[in-house]
Amino acid sequence: MQYTVEGGEMSEAEVQAYLHELRRLHPERNPTELHIRINGEFVDISYQYETAPFERIRRITGYLVGSLDRFNDAKRAEESERVKHQVDEEPGLSQDFI
Repeated sequence: MQYTVEGGEMSEAEVQAYLHELRRLHPERNPTELHIRINGEFVDISYQYETAPFERIRRITGYLVGSLDRFNDAKRAEESERVKHQVDEEPGLSQDFI
């Protein structure tokens, strides 16, 4: 965990209090960076969290799925036989109409 303090001095206890608050607000995420900027009586804070895992979700045969792992044989066959449509760009046709 990296942190920087700019524009003044701040005790380690104060920095840890800000980190504690970030963890309290989003307990499922881990902060990786904390930037504290002291501006007179005000403190500006910016922070970054670890990248959240992302799973692609698609609509296949009427179901929203991330993978086909839980499909039975009939649904797998339906998926493999489906018609996949493509959008071809026609010359002179604006992207707004495709």
